[in-house]
Amino acid sequence: MNVLLILIPVSLILAACGLVAFVWTLHSHQYDDLDGDAWRILVEDEEP
Repeated sequence: MNVLLILIPVSLILAACGLVAFVWTLHSHQYDDLDGDAWRILVEDEEP
């Protein structure tokens, strides 16, 4: 039972860190152009 007193706060802190990281990626526009990155891999670069 004493283990729960440690595990519950630790899991809540880790969940809060994950939520903060997700919100930070939303505000830094990480998910704006998902299709562009996928197509950029398939398109060959033109040589000069």
